[in-house]
Formats: sequence, structure tokens, C-alpha cells
Amino acid sequence: MRADVIAVMLGAMRTTAAVLWEVGGKWEVGEVELDPPGPGEVLVELAASGLCHSDEHLVTGQLPVGLPIVGGHEGAGRIAALGEGVTEVAVGDPVVLAFLPSCGRCTWCVRGITNLCDDGAGATLGPQLDGTYRFHAGGEDIGQMCLLGTFAKHTVVPVKSVVPVDEGFPLHLAALVGCGVTTGYGSATKTADLRAGDTAVVIGCGGVGANAIQGARIAGCRYIVAVDPVDFKRDKAIEFGATHVAESMDAAWNVVSELTRGRLADAAILTVGVALGEMIQPALELVGKRGRVVVTALAPRGDETAALSLLDVTVYEKQIRGAMFGSANSQHDIPRLLELHNTGQLKLDELITQEYALEDVNRGYEDMRAGRNIRGLIRY
Repeated sequence: MRADVIAVMLGAMRTTAAVLWEVGGKWEVGEVELDPPGPGEVLVELAASGLCHSDEHLVTGQLPVGLPIVGGHEGAGRIAALGEGVTEVAVGDPVVLAFLPSCGRCTWCVRGITNLCDDGAGATLGPQLDGTYRFHAGGEDIGQMCLLGTFAKHTVVPVKSVVPVDEGFPLHLAALVGCGVTTGYGSATKTADLRAGDTAVVIGCGGVGANAIQGARIAGCRYIVAVDPVDFKRDKAIEFGATHVAESMDAAWNVVSELTRGRLADAAILTVGVALGEMIQPALELVGKRGRVVVTALAPRGDETAALSLLDVTVYEKQIRGAMFGSANSQHDIPRLLELHNTGQLKLDELITQEYALEDVNRGYEDMRAGRNIRGLIRY
């Protein structure tokens, strides 16, 4: 029976989800109860969910949230039911779930900086925007990663978090654009402001880094140096557009210096699994005058110390920029990225190293930790 019919008939429904109950634990897959959508919300039947490193931060405790929580924040599916007042989408519409909502009314949204929408400030904390919960199990309320919880066959999310996409686009590929593709691509094209003829360094070549490489390629960079200690990821980096590879930032400096006759890179993008303060200075040394270091990777909460030469920052006008969701505007940029795929410029199929059933989510993260995946994908 259709999810929207169940929701209407029963007022709530049962679905299957992967829940994290404690820091350091495993994702536990089981049946949960899901409330129907409230005002301004929609019920989505998911087609796929990416396995992003940000959910690993929940497991390690590096990104503190209220537990228990349904993981997953990179997904796509179809609208199955509408909450009161929702007119932006209709039942049956294909949508991508953006991991940051955009209200369209706060000072950031009206300036076009929707990735910093006020509604997204607490998006990882668990409850919905009204402070209540939609998932329940074992007598407990269960939060949703980034208001989404895509490690579930069905989920209820704010309509502010959904982006309608063209009918017919493969939803398992569209799912990737909800986080990793947009974050990496935007880090290169928007935050780093790379342009034709530039030299870029991408440090960390997983799901986000691969797309930073793609962004640099599409922007027209002459040289793209991919840095990763894993042979498999360096090989894949070439496939996505890297012109050169290195196993470390120290090794990359020699490559970049030779390619640019000592001028060094225009931008270095940090897309490692976990950002550490000690990485900033080596990244700054890879860029030349007015070069930009873009910090896309998440650092552990409480890590407040970074090593860097303030003198170099001043006399060479080097910059350090943060990148949240690649500085992207989800309603504009997600459909545009899908169009780039349609025209053959953006690789999506090639990002998927392996597909998993929801019950295999823990194996998917084992593969990610072992460096075997660019992007793992759960297919429903």
C-alpha cells in the first residue's frame, strides 16, 4: 500500500530505519514508527541514500548530537504525502533532499546565501524545526540527521529541505547531489572561485574531494593536483579530472611548484575525512600570493587550534575560507548540477563504488574507513 495512503489511514506508519543509539555504537536497522507530516512538511518515499562521512562523525562523537538519531542526509525519492499548507510540491513529485533547509526569508536567504539559512543552524541536532520528533521506537523519540534521516525507507522532512527535479532523472544518482556532489563542486567553483587557467590542489579524494576535482575541471583549471595516501583514490582522481596526483601535501608542493614555475596554486581545497588544525599551514604553503585555502572538511568540535604563518597570510594576502555545502544555493544549484550530468560534463555513475541494502549500512562504513569507496550508496 502507498505510503501516503497508510499515513492518512493510520495517522502514523511503520518503516525501517538505521538508528544510532549511542556514541561508538553500530547503526541498528529495525522497525520504527513515523508520524505523518505536520504543517510545512512532506512524507518522502526514498529511492536511495548516499553514505557520507558526516554520519561517521555522529558515530565517533566528533559531531555531538542528541541520540538516538536516524542517520543519513543525502537522498532522493518521491513525495508520498503533504502536510498542511504545502503547495510547493505534489504527491508523486521526484525530489532531492538537501541537507540544509532554506526558508527564503531570513537575512541570509534573501541575500542568496541559502546555505547559511537560520533554519539550518541546528539542523544536525535531531528534532524538527518545531522542536518535536517524527520518528519513535522503544518508547523514545528519535532525531533525524540534518532534519532528514535518509537511512530510512520513508521519512518526514520540512518542505524547505526538498528540491523538485525533472521527471525521469535516475533518483539513485540524484541522491548524491543532496550533499557530496554539491559540497565538493561548490567548494571549487564558488568558495575557491576557481577559473579557467587556474591551478587547484584537492586534499582528500573521497566523495566530496572527487567532486571538488570535477568542479575544478569544469571551471577550466589548467592543473588539478589531487592529494590522497590511498592508491585507489588517486587513480579515481585522474578519472574525475585530476591532471596530477601526490600521496601527501609535502609531495604535492614539489609537483605544484614545478608546474607553476614557483607561483604555486590559486586554491587548495581541504576535503579530508576529518580536518585537523595541523593541516592548515601545509595547505597554505601550497598556494601562492592571494591564494585561497578552502576548509570543507569538518573538524572535531572543540578543536580550536590551527598552525599557520600569520606573516604569510599578511604579506602574501593568503586567505582561509570555510565552505558549508560548497557555498551553494540548493534550489538553484541542485537542478543545474543534474543538467551538467545530462550534458556529459558531471560524472555521477562513476562516483558509486558499491551499492548496499539498508541492512548492510555498517559494512558500507567499514568499506569507507578502509578507503575502498568513493561513494557507497544504499538502494531501497
